[in-house]
Amino acid sequence: MAIKKGTPQLSAIQSGSTVDIVTKADQRSGRVVRGTVQEILTNTAFHPHGIKVRLTDGRVGRVQMIIPVTSGPEG
Repeated sequence: MAIKKGTPQLSAIQSGSTVDIVTKADQRSGRVVRGTVQEILTNTAFHPHGIKVRLTDGRVGRVQMIIPVTSGPEG
């Protein structure tokens, strides 16, 4: 398994963030799922495979990308 470059650091992730994660079952395929962070499970500032989190739906996985918050249409 290749180490993912550019996975977010702990300081960039917070409860309520929308993220894409890879679950343990999907590590080989690399399939990502999107959800909202409920709890951060990794205590170190960085992990080469991604910071481990629990989503609000109960799934656990390593963060691959933080999804930026977008504002609604202006006008």
